[in-house]
Amino acid sequence: MVFLAQLPKEQLVAQLENGVILTILGIATVFVFLTLLVFLTKAMSAIARKIAPQKPKAVVSSPAVVAASAPSASEADIAAAIVAAFAKSKE
Repeated sequence: MVFLAQLPKEQLVAQLENGVILTILGIATVFVFLTLLVFLTKAMSAIARKIAPQKPKAVVSSPAVVAASAPSASEADIAAAIVAAFAKSKE
């Protein structure tokens, strides 16, 4: 194994320069790839929206109105069910 102190100064500088160049190339490659990925994803989303537009949502009555109109159990029955479930979970 060769230690850094044993290498000539010119070789050390050359290796450091090569390391910096490779680092910059790697960062640039990742940056370009991610930039392309973002723009291509946005373009695909726009194309998908044009090809298959969302259907308008049907008007649905609110759950409060549905619950009020539907026959429901009395509050006493609901409270009894909650107490029974709580007691069962403690066993």
